[in-house]
Amino acid sequence: MKGSIKSINPASEAVENEFPDWTMEEITPVIDAADAAFLNWQQLDFTERAEFFLSMAQILRQRKADYAQLMANEMGKPVSQGEAEIDKCAWVCEHYAQQTASYLADRVIETDNSESFVTFKPLGVIYMIMPWNFPFWQVIRGAAPTIMAGNTIVLKHASNVFGCAVAIEQLFKDAGFPNNVFSSLMTGSGTSADIIAHPKIRAVTLTGSERAGRQVAAEAGRNLKKSVLELGGSDPYIILEDADIDAAVASCGASRMLNGGQVCIAAKRFIVVESIRQEFEDKVIQLMKSYQLGDPLDAATNFGPMAKVKLRDELHQQVLRSIEQGAVLKLGGKIPDKPGAWYPSTVLTGVTKGMTAYAEELFGPVSTIISARDEAHAIAIANDTEFGLGGAVFTRDIEKGRRLARDVIDTGTCVVNGFVKSDPRLPFGGIKKSGYGREIGEFGIHEFVNIKTIVVS
Repeated sequence: MKGSIKSINPASEAVENEFPDWTMEEITPVIDAADAAFLNWQQLDFTERAEFFLSMAQILRQRKADYAQLMANEMGKPVSQGEAEIDKCAWVCEHYAQQTASYLADRVIETDNSESFVTFKPLGVIYMIMPWNFPFWQVIRGAAPTIMAGNTIVLKHASNVFGCAVAIEQLFKDAGFPNNVFSSLMTGSGTSADIIAHPKIRAVTLTGSERAGRQVAAEAGRNLKKSVLELGGSDPYIILEDADIDAAVASCGASRMLNGGQVCIAAKRFIVVESIRQEFEDKVIQLMKSYQLGDPLDAATNFGPMAKVKLRDELHQQVLRSIEQGAVLKLGGKIPDKPGAWYPSTVLTGVTKGMTAYAEELFGPVSTIISARDEAHAIAIANDTEFGLGGAVFTRDIEKGRRLARDVIDTGTCVVNGFVKSDPRLPFGGIKKSGYGREIGEFGIHEFVNIKTIVVS
């Protein structure tokens, strides 16, 4: 072993745990075992696989308090939000247990042959690289469709949540899954290129940064392997002149501050038509003042520390650069004088093109307000980004909102009069530099299967 990886409590900076950093010599047997497990797992029918996931859903609900505490200690998520995350994991397990047989049923296509149809067959071992911000949901939402389809998984979790990675592997064992259907690799990012190149890895999925996405896509391409990437976002929330301002403020605030703003699909840019900007701005500031930093282990806390001091410091530098460029700090923006990755709810106004807060993803509790002259200008600002994950539009004219969401706003998901959240029933993913491919829903389960054409003459 080359060394170790430490799990640091972001609220106190105390070391929570220490894990070995595996080399490829230790990783290779795990991949080989996952491949051997695949040979048997793919033979089970959907009903047999579903029983394991239904068992997992029960265990998740039984252990949600323990898992929520683990997340709070490793990455700072308030336990109330952690318990909600576990409930959602149980939901996605049940969804695929119930729907996979329909999603992957053979599909007859009429041709001039005596018989022709499409069938969906698993690929083999899938390499999963997952982030720290939703350490259970991100893994389970990817694992449920992938494993229900007949594949096996090796996971490289974010190094600050290795305790969650260990717990998830144990969860699969306790739910009765055969050995090596799901395995956690206790390794840093330095081994990923070799893992992707391993001949028994058939595809790779990553949720992470744009930089990580470029690296994974390059390695997957070099080895001619399928990849699915869910990367960053700078989601625009457009508030038009006829919007219900109170409802818009509530949705923007809920989206921006969930998980301390450390969400790829959080509302990142509040784009407001100038005629209502002042009212919206005043109400947003009042709402954001209500988010007070607290102990993530306290059930009453809705806003805890960021996941890492390094990430907090990077966010603060983005805020400072934006202020230097002309943005106005209306709330927060100061690092508390105490240990931990704490950062207050922060509001920047007067943000314009060319500023850091306009162009970059702010991955934390910072609200950015951008003024637009009118509807057309608001749409132009919304689409003036390299990202394309999620977005929303607020208007009392539902038909107009539907048209803008469907035809004009350039994102993978767009919501009218609400905020973006993932749902096991709906496909999830982005365009442009937010990645490619889809997770969850029927489209998500089709990413890691061989869509195989059968013709009988």
